[in-house]
Amino acid sequence: MLKRLPILCFALLALAACSHDSNSPAPTASAPKSTASAPAQAPAAASTAAAATTSAAPASTAATPATATTTAAAAAPADVPAFVEDPKWVEGKNYFRIEPAQPKVSNTDKVEVTEVFSYACPSCNAFHPLVGKLAASLPSYAQMSYLPVSFIPQENFPMFQRAYLTAQALDVAEKANDAMYDAVWKSKELSSERADGQGLKPMSDLPKIEDAAKVYAKFGVDPKEFVAVANSFSINTQVKRADQLVKAYGVEGTPTIVVDGKYRFDGPSAGGYAQMVELAKYLAAKEAAGK
Repeated sequence: MLKRLPILCFALLALAACSHDSNSPAPTASAPKSTASAPAQAPAAASTAAAATTSAAPASTAATPATATTTAAAAAPADVPAFVEDPKWVEGKNYFRIEPAQPKVSNTDKVEVTEVFSYACPSCNAFHPLVGKLAASLPSYAQMSYLPVSFIPQENFPMFQRAYLTAQALDVAEKANDAMYDAVWKSKELSSERADGQGLKPMSDLPKIEDAAKVYAKFGVDPKEFVAVANSFSINTQVKRADQLVKAYGVEGTPTIVVDGKYRFDGPSAGGYAQMVELAKYLAAKEAAGK
């Protein structure tokens, strides 16, 4: 995966990188169009072994990532097929072990498959249809979850992280998932781009949580209640935990898939978005079988 490009999601290739280096200057180039599919990258947080780089709800009560270990997978359910190692997938090349293993995003006792994402990330938008298919096709021993990131404030990632966690608390995150992507990339009502398409809006003009509340209002949420919950102690706590998990998982870009707090991979390492779906299922089966 390409790393440490300027803070901005450039429309390059289907698997190019959109990175964030904490030492890089503020962006001046144009923001991405909705057709871009470049993984957004976060500040480096992985170990050297992992440096290559939800709708279920992130739990707010799990242990701190730096010290806790993930809950061991339960004994393999009856629907877990006999697991056979596939030489096609190589640890350290296609996927990376998270050491030590970290807590899951949710409190499920199933194998957890997590998409680390942002609505404002163009590659997450491109990957979104496949994520839906992945979630729908997971076997009964696995469960999909989502972990929103905040590491590119210039593109409004923190607001979208808070919006997702709030919607999740109000039980509308899954229902409004498509609508949120559409509001950024189709109607542009939540876009970080200037109206003329020539770069990003000033941070003071980026859409705010009140604007996101209008999208969720279409799904029966009172906008005032949404804003109040978004600014609550509970959501502040969940925001901190989400950031901790992103760091603990060693996530360097979006979209990234994390399996059971133990394995991490992205589009470039897997070989493409379709391969990400295949690899997610492979690692879920591996984890369920206790291999």
